[in-house]
Amino acid sequence: MEGSSDNSALVSFALYLGVTFLLAWLAGRKKSGKGFVDEYFLGNRNLGLWAFALTFAATSSSGGSFMGFPSLIYVHGWSLALWIAGYMFVPVLGMALLGKRLNRLARKVGAIAVPEVLRKRFGDARVGGVATGLLLFFMFFYLLAQFKAGGKIMATLLEEVEIFQAATDWMREATSGLPWVGQADPAYLVCLVVFAVAVVAYVTYGGFRAVVWTDVMQGVVMGIGVVIMLCLALSQVGGLENATRKMAEMTPPEKGKATFTWDRSGKAPVLRKGTWVEAQTTAGSEVALRLAESLYFSRDGNGTMVAKALLLTSEPERERIKPQPLPNGLSLVGLETKPYESGAGEKGVYVRPPGPSADDAGGFLAVGLALSFFLFWPFGNSGQPSNMVRLMAFRDVNTLRRAILVVCVYYSFLYFSLVIIFCCGRLLLPGMEIDPDRIMPELAAHLTEAAGIPWLAGLLVAAPFAAVMSSVDSFLLLVSSTVVRDVYQQKVNPNASERKIKRLTYRTTCLLGVAAALAVVNPPEFLQTLIVFASGGLAGCFLMPMTLGLYWPRMTAAGALAGMLGGLVTYGGCYLAGWFVHGKFAAYAPLDFHPFLWSLLVSGVAVVVVSLTSSPPDERLVSKFFRED
Repeated sequence: MEGSSDNSALVSFALYLGVTFLLAWLAGRKKSGKGFVDEYFLGNRNLGLWAFALTFAATSSSGGSFMGFPSLIYVHGWSLALWIAGYMFVPVLGMALLGKRLNRLARKVGAIAVPEVLRKRFGDARVGGVATGLLLFFMFFYLLAQFKAGGKIMATLLEEVEIFQAATDWMREATSGLPWVGQADPAYLVCLVVFAVAVVAYVTYGGFRAVVWTDVMQGVVMGIGVVIMLCLALSQVGGLENATRKMAEMTPPEKGKATFTWDRSGKAPVLRKGTWVEAQTTAGSEVALRLAESLYFSRDGNGTMVAKALLLTSEPERERIKPQPLPNGLSLVGLETKPYESGAGEKGVYVRPPGPSADDAGGFLAVGLALSFFLFWPFGNSGQPSNMVRLMAFRDVNTLRRAILVVCVYYSFLYFSLVIIFCCGRLLLPGMEIDPDRIMPELAAHLTEAAGIPWLAGLLVAAPFAAVMSSVDSFLLLVSSTVVRDVYQQKVNPNASERKIKRLTYRTTCLLGVAAALAVVNPPEFLQTLIVFASGGLAGCFLMPMTLGLYWPRMTAAGALAGMLGGLVTYGGCYLAGWFVHGKFAAYAPLDFHPFLWSLLVSGVAVVVVSLTSSPPDERLVSKFFRED
């Protein structure tokens, strides 16, 4: 972290991790002697108010909330307030719409996973099989985003620690020349391995109860962290009004490539990623560049190297940087930059919609997309199987009702505060466009260092780390329960002993963690891209079949299958079209509405039409789920 003068932040962060593992150990002891499946995956369905409210809030507030959202706020400005405003309605819709009926149905049939709920509701193994496949596919993308966030946070915290730098150098040498892995940032790679081992270990040992207990602690940590960061950020920018006025003077930077040549005199130069360098171009002008990747020159290597770089264009940002001159013998011989497609050279683009965009001439957030995301977050979160599992575990209806109010207040404060904090971050930390997903831990370090309390950085960094861990543990547990219940017990060994189930659960969790870590060695630039894709896909496939299945007796198994597959085809088709239209992994949004809304529409229509045109459901199923007390 920039400006770190000691390891006090690391110590405070280590204390937080120690408490996390202590809770996992206590949870592991508490589950001893109880039925493994119900206890391990749902904590015996006995969550009280604060446990239920905070585990729901913490699970929904993933790495996207504390890493993805902040990066987008930093890059695109105040328009993100419109993008995430719908989050305040997540508990009202997600908990109220499905909570009571889903909890009752899951208890009645003894279900521990979403595919199992659907399979038993419709009495058709095909419904459970399709649900399992969809869940495993989209949840894997969710895990990739969280693993990336965990690695980025730890890399930021540890970058000034001597032993970590030694580990980074070893990783660079060990992976040099290897396909895929050798292309990764070695510092990030070291942290990714550490994070994966840590989170898999405590989830494997502690199960659902460990996840819930740590979620409670993590929910508190997130709230306290946001309060502290909000106060420090506003004080260091001179208040919200002053911050907004300065943001209105900013213009977007330019991204490009810088070519350096070393004449082989003196010591071989090293320019690390994130370094601000002052140099003279061949045209004679002085420029200050921030390197987006490291350069390591050697006497037996090429004397000319190219690095991605960032060039600031606004005076308020230039005033805050302290570039260093190039080492002796090193010179800048070429510089190619590209202005933003939307907002280049325009003052005020960071304080008004649609916000600047590097690759979209229409700006970041068109009106249709703003409306889409206002609906996306509450409906999208309602359709998340990880949240549905939480709804299976609360104690009673009174717990549900009070939890809705608690989570509404929590989210309202959390997300509007994040917008303010990271708009302030634009003023305090210029040039974070080179790695925007690191803005949260970098800003935490900067704020505490400037306030003279560097040890507090560890606790502030614990806030996004808590969000990441609370999501990873939930997702790992969700996928493990699905594999155990709807794959192994349903298809392979229906009479499996508790010992075999336990062993398979542990192995599944470990293998999934390894696979996710390997897949995210070279992640996409924006973490939120993965989260939006996974969230929209899961909700587009599951929300309408689950909601109508809980409330509509006439719905059939064929309707459930049509709804899930209709949502998948629509959603996947839009992203496939986006690949051809945009030339990258991005959504194609017809009429500027996000594919999630189209998939939700198609899924709902498919459920209704196919259910009404297919044979009525078995009367015994209807009676069991809708007429019996």
